[in-house]
Formats: sequence, structure tokens, C-alpha cells
Amino acid sequence: MADASPDPRSAFIAALPKAELHLHIEGSLEPEMMFELARRNGVALPYASVEEVRAAYQFSNLQEFLDLYYLGMGALIEERDFYDLTIAYLERVHADNVRHVEIFFDPQGHTTRGVAFDTVITGITRALDEGEARLGITSKLIMCFLRHLSEEDAFATLEEAQPWLHRITGVGLDSSEVGHPPEKFARVFAKCRELGLKLVAHAGEEGPPEYVWQALDTLGIDRIDHGNRALEDEKLVKRIAQDGYTLTVCPLSNLKLCVIDEIGESPVKAMLDAGIKATVNSDDPSYFGGYINDNYHAVARALDLSLQDIATLASNSFAGSFLDPAEIETRQAEIAQALEAQGAR
Repeated sequence: MADASPDPRSAFIAALPKAELHLHIEGSLEPEMMFELARRNGVALPYASVEEVRAAYQFSNLQEFLDLYYLGMGALIEERDFYDLTIAYLERVHADNVRHVEIFFDPQGHTTRGVAFDTVITGITRALDEGEARLGITSKLIMCFLRHLSEEDAFATLEEAQPWLHRITGVGLDSSEVGHPPEKFARVFAKCRELGLKLVAHAGEEGPPEYVWQALDTLGIDRIDHGNRALEDEKLVKRIAQDGYTLTVCPLSNLKLCVIDEIGESPVKAMLDAGIKATVNSDDPSYFGGYINDNYHAVARALDLSLQDIATLASNSFAGSFLDPAEIETRQAEIAQALEAQGAR
């Protein structure tokens, strides 16, 4: 007879404090909210129902997802739309015991539609402030440049962001990866570094290991988003491990976008075994079928992760964050205590 006892990893995951470091706030737009905002703003959607939207969530690559992602953005117009979107995400991950988030937003995806930069960031930051006051979730905001657009467009966006740099911790690079190498944005990232902003970039999701090298050496990033294909280059793996870079891995996203064929192919365990500071994140949870705990549960089962592995992933999420060292130490101590309470090392 099969063992029917509950998996102790499930309760452990639920209890662990976590940080989420790879979350596109526009990618948390659930179909129900998409329809409500579209109705509220008089926006026509090419879907008759929530069910039709969910049926469209079958992607064979990143670009197919992005086409739907940008379509969904069209429902976001007013400041309260961005507030509603962000507070809904924070309330959802509060249930997953997320204590800190570092969220991406894509201003170019909105300003090109005629939505003002100030409208976007005012709504998002109002929700982040409420999230800390009411839910106890601290946050950092990362402004992403869309890599399928030009570097000149990125510079224009950085200029629009100037009055808000006190609320923006860092900049990132997202959207279509293949054909848009990190070096395309070398000058604007150098300017952001001069301004004291943290630097992150999507690299090695679909793009080759060379893109990860460029992110490290040409852009000078502080953290690597995704980084799956770095494992194809042994020298690169050693560099990432020795220099202590954090990788923000998104298992269910990788599965949904066919970066991997099954969740058991997630690189999370291989990264840990190689001494890389891997983390688990949800990326675009509305589109990819799971928030942060869903991603933890998926890899814990598929990769047979130990409690120590799971604790390491959570600890890495704080170590790789842009929080102050004292706050990182406090959260990591909480994780160590939770692990000790399980009798695991």
C-alpha cells in the first residue's frame, strides 16, 4: 500500500518566509481582473469570456506568450488599474508567506499606448506602500527596458523616470530575448550604474550562454534573471558560482514556455549542486499557472528536494535581494530556525 502520510515539505514551504525576485507585475493580471478593467475602461478584448482567455494560455515559445501579455496590458489605463493590479498580487503572495518582493514593471508597454509614466508608477507605488503598511511586505521596484525596442527608447524611458528615481531601486531587461543581446543596451546600463541603480537582466532563458556572459561583463549586472542556459558552459557556471551571482529561476514559466519539456528538467537542483545561488520565482503567475509556493511545490516534488534544499532556496532569495544586510540576516535566521524545528540540517 502506498504511503498516504502528508509530505512534510508542503507544510515547510508554506511556513517559510520568502522573497520573490522575479515577478512582472503586468504578468499577475488574472483574466477576471482583465475583463473587469476592460469593462471599466471601455476596452474591447478579442475574447468572449474568462474561459476563452485561459484557453489561449498555451504557448510554444516566449514570443507567443508576449503577444498575449501585451494584449492584456491594454486593459490597464488609469492609475487605479495599476493600484488594483499590484495590491491584488501582494494580497495573493501574502498567503504564501512572502515577506519581500522586487517587482518588475514595463513602462514602455504603457507609454507607447499613451498611458503616462506617472500614471503607471503612481498606482504601483501606492499599492506597494499599502502592502508594507497593511501586509508587512517590503518591496523594491525595478524598471525594465523592453529589449525588442531600441536603446534610444530605453534612454527616453530613463529620462521619464528621473523624478521617480527615489522609488526605483534598479533597472532590468526583458521581452524578446533571441536576437536582442544584452550588449545592445550597454550605454543605457552604464548610465543607470552612474545613477546608482542596481542592474539585472533576463539572460539565458532562450538566448545562448553568450548572452549571460554579456550581461555579466558588458552590462555589469548585479543579478541574473533566468540563466538556465548558463549550465551549458562549464566555465560560465564556475564564474557565476565563484562570484556569487544570484539566479532568479522560474520553473513553471520554463515549463509553460517550453524552455523545458517537464518540470523534472528544471535546472534548480543542478544549480544548487554547482554552488550557484538559485532562487525560485513565479515570473508571470497569471499566465504560467502558479504563484511562488506553487513553484516551490512543483520543483520540490519533481526534483526530490530535501528540506535543506528548500531552505537554501528561500535563504538565497533574501541573500540575492537588494535589502539591507541586517534585514537579510534577520530573514535568514528565521529560515534557519524553521529548518531546525524540522530536525533537518
